[in-house]
Amino acid sequence: MASESYPPPFRSLNNSTQIVDSDEKAYPVHDLEDPIPLVDLQSLKLGKQLGEACEQWGIFRLVNHGVPPTLLSQLRDHAETFFSLPFESKRSLITSPLSYFWGTPALTPSGAALHRKGSTLENINLVEGFNVPIARLNQFQADNHIVASFSLVLEEYGKHLARIATAIFEAMLKNLGLDPIESKSNLSHSTGSVRVYRYPRCSNSNSAWGLDVHTDSSVVSILNQDDVGGLEVLKDNDWFTVKPIPNTLIINLGDMMQAISDDKYKSVTHRVKVNQNKERISICYFVFPGEGSVIRSSKYKPFTYSDFQEQVQQDIKTVGYKVGLEKFKISEAV
Repeated sequence: MASESYPPPFRSLNNSTQIVDSDEKAYPVHDLEDPIPLVDLQSLKLGKQLGEACEQWGIFRLVNHGVPPTLLSQLRDHAETFFSLPFESKRSLITSPLSYFWGTPALTPSGAALHRKGSTLENINLVEGFNVPIARLNQFQADNHIVASFSLVLEEYGKHLARIATAIFEAMLKNLGLDPIESKSNLSHSTGSVRVYRYPRCSNSNSAWGLDVHTDSSVVSILNQDDVGGLEVLKDNDWFTVKPIPNTLIINLGDMMQAISDDKYKSVTHRVKVNQNKERISICYFVFPGEGSVIRSSKYKPFTYSDFQEQVQQDIKTVGYKVGLEKFKISEAV
């Protein structure tokens, strides 16, 4: 793809020493065959596989998910076509309620890019993408046939993801012994959004990061990645590579699920490494608690997702990173 399709600071990556530092990079990385737990969507009622994966890893590989392989291929094809457009074209074609971003994965509630304190061209994340609030796609008027056709495919994909997220969430509630009626508002499809990411190739791939170390703020995140790879997850102070396997989806538990579970389940810490030879495309669905839904836990002060989001954005602006659940933790008596 022509370099003009990239944001200007990305165009000389293969001739520069630009990197994004990661505080966790000193931990060893294990490139095992496939260490990530496997969960079959059709066997969720059995519970044991899911419970162990959520408690020990906070991430698992989902099979028999019911999303047609042709739809997954269409998504990647549309993403490649869109990202090949000139940078300025992408910025102008993606309009509200969708939003285009680069250099950071952090977004404001309106979808605008939120750059951390002290952000410079030397420490930005090597990623570009766009955010699609699925429930508001019908408000989007696409003037370009590439974006219009992509929107239709994303809308269809969103229906599958809502189904999958519901099934997983209900199974987790059952495993945790939580009342499904009382907990229903803790996952709302009206909050579901898809983010489509592109990570450029970079000659300094050993020390360059598409996304630096973080946890997701969601209840669950559902990832569809291409065959390039680069996702790494932290477990017991070791990094593990999440290998791309065709027709599987990766499920990440987020901060909201950790709080809902009273810390029984883990919000997985992860990062994305860029590749030296190939760019990477991934498509991730995030879903959150409903507006006004209060998360109650013995570990945390009662809070809504809006409270959490506001605190995260304040932290990014003031200290330069997301503090997360620690800001809501109940102090233990001395």
